[in-house]
Amino acid sequence: MVITRIEPINKTKCQVYLDGEPVFPLYKGEISRYQLKPEMELEEETYQIIRCEIVLKRAKMRAMHLLTDMGRTEAQLRTKLLRDGYSEEIVSEAVAYVKSFGYINDLEYARSFINSRKERKSRKEIYASLCQKGISREWIEKAMEEEYQYEDSKEAIRTLLRKKGYDAEKADYEEKHKVMAYLVRKGFSYEEVRSVMQLDEW
Repeated sequence: MVITRIEPINKTKCQVYLDGEPVFPLYKGEISRYQLKPEMELEEETYQIIRCEIVLKRAKMRAMHLLTDMGRTEAQLRTKLLRDGYSEEIVSEAVAYVKSFGYINDLEYARSFINSRKERKSRKEIYASLCQKGISREWIEKAMEEEYQYEDSKEAIRTLLRKKGYDAEKADYEEKHKVMAYLVRKGFSYEEVRSVMQLDEW
């Protein structure tokens, strides 16, 4: 393995490239300690020491810190670690490490996400948000099947109607039409909206 480049990340840290590929971020003091320089041959023993005792250990600690800071999906954690300069291989090992302790559970994340929003957002909005967070459609659908009931969507509609100050007795046809169109655009079905606005007592 040949060190092809050492590129500054910030004032204290650099990205080390081996054979043209970014392999690990190191502090300048660590680069000096191992006397790393461009175009030098990196011995396998030194590489393994840096990889396992410095970089991987740091990536695991970083992953733990990120999960302590806030709940994240596996995809979000991977993205964050990759942005920190860790290689795909190191990121995968760090993610596997925190998963082994149960700190990442996309299905549980989806359940919690649904429960905290189902009374004010439509299933469609929640589904889209979970997809954006990198959770698999399989887990999203399973969580929705477990956590959602028909009444939940109706309660979310009621919440939004209250928020908009909608009064069924005072609203004219035009206002009802505008409010209904707004709710349908939010992802609720026409039948759900019509049921709450015209048939339910709320």
